[in-house]
Amino acid sequence: MSILPESIDRYRKFFVFIIKYANSDLVKNSSEFSNEITGASDQEEKAFGDKPQDLVEDLKNMGPVFIKLGQLLSTRPDLLPNEYLEALTSLQDDVEEVPYEEIEQIIEEEIGSRISKAFESFDKGPLANASLGQVHRATLRSGKDVAVKIQRPGIRLRVVKDLEVLQEMTDFATKHVNLVRKYDLSSLVEELRHTILQELDYVREARNLEILGENLKQFKEIIIPQAIKDYSTSRVLTMEYISGKKITSISPLAKVENDFSPLVEQLVHAYLHQIVVDGFAHADPHPGNVHLTDSYKVALMDLGMVAKFSPVMQENLLKLLVALSKKNGDTIANILLDISEYSADIDTSEFKKNVNRLVMDSQADLAQDLETGRTIIEMNRISAEAGLKIPVQLNLLGKILLNMDQIVATLAPNFNLSKSIDRYTDDILSEKTRQDLRPENFLNTLIESKRLAEHLPERLNKITENLANNKLKIHVEAIDEKRFTDGFQKVANRITLGLIIASMIIGAAMLMRIPTKFTLFGYPGLAITFFLLAAIAGLILAYAIVIKDEDFKKKI
Repeated sequence: MSILPESIDRYRKFFVFIIKYANSDLVKNSSEFSNEITGASDQEEKAFGDKPQDLVEDLKNMGPVFIKLGQLLSTRPDLLPNEYLEALTSLQDDVEEVPYEEIEQIIEEEIGSRISKAFESFDKGPLANASLGQVHRATLRSGKDVAVKIQRPGIRLRVVKDLEVLQEMTDFATKHVNLVRKYDLSSLVEELRHTILQELDYVREARNLEILGENLKQFKEIIIPQAIKDYSTSRVLTMEYISGKKITSISPLAKVENDFSPLVEQLVHAYLHQIVVDGFAHADPHPGNVHLTDSYKVALMDLGMVAKFSPVMQENLLKLLVALSKKNGDTIANILLDISEYSADIDTSEFKKNVNRLVMDSQADLAQDLETGRTIIEMNRISAEAGLKIPVQLNLLGKILLNMDQIVATLAPNFNLSKSIDRYTDDILSEKTRQDLRPENFLNTLIESKRLAEHLPERLNKITENLANNKLKIHVEAIDEKRFTDGFQKVANRITLGLIIASMIIGAAMLMRIPTKFTLFGYPGLAITFFLLAAIAGLILAYAIVIKDEDFKKKI
């Protein structure tokens, strides 16, 4: 553990924070946490009356790493009660602006030119500021309006130090506190590290802007500002300036004078497209990052945080969204079981019952009443309580849709979100089918088929060789011995009957060549008799295989 003087204050703040909230109702089952960490009694716990908003303020005071941690915790219903989730959802940066002199120095160091030479004009006051960076409006020498995001001075070093403290404390707690292991808090810290270090790389963000812009080019009402690469580095990101305002800042008069339903429909479709078609989504669409332009289009800002979904996860999430729009609780429960890890002793019946209850309770159609994101986050809570370890992508989906619920309800309160999802489901399924039939995907199938064809003869040879040498072993677990032996007896009887039928047919064919006075239908009578007996026996065997086996399966 690092004990350098500059780290002491970080550890002190962290310990004060832990001690304060270890005895509060911050974490679900917090009494269990409290007793294990501090040994506090129930009476002592009641002395802590911290409100969720207190946690928000404390996280802000702890710095950018803990602000991001709070934002991640807002998607973990298995850890926090609903009132804390609600408070953390609105957690945004509230920091002092960086003096212009420091901003000027960083820009000139990064782009290798004085601001007065690189820009026609550069506003000294920021458009926006956050814990990691600050945005200024400027004009290039070409006359193009741009927004310049500059990383706060010293922020990378501070983030690395804070992550180091958090990681050390988490490692210590993982070794000594059972519940930290149970809720896998180490993976949460690892996710935080991955997320925040990516946000500090503005070259990556510029690439994210380019990828999302290309993916959404078919959506004419959705705008993604593109980076100006010649004026961008890992600490400075220069983008197209888009004039507009936050979605939540739209005046009531504008809502009355304009029907935003078509725009909302395209926005919903665009996000579904990102999640289940491209597998690359704007992961932080809170109202501050989604603007309504002066021409009433939607601009998506801040691509520092993106969510990525594998093809298998895309397919499962598509099924989940369709099932949610159709209020099909059983299908939702089965999908959650398919994509999660869990032990064999969980009560799946109770889990399905709880999921169905949640779906029935959340039946609403209009955007102002429907909370799709909250429903998914609540599903995550039910899953965690049942003992399922859900994939992080489902938490991200809940966070994305939670923000989308607010945006859609703000722009078009009477918008029917369920019907919108239904309308676009067929289009998305068709698009995914076209993607699956792309030449590169077909080529992968051919390669796999070629590999199978190459190895199949060798594997068949091994199987037949082991069979001939009595070395073939079949590993069977949890068998019913009587049913197992009865099954083998049935197979043996059918093989024997099959051999008898084959012998009768061969014998009848040979008898056809022998002249005889006894005939049937103009053919040797004995041969025809064998043929008829073989046919009858064959029909009986077929009946036993097709009908009797089917009845047997139904009884199992």
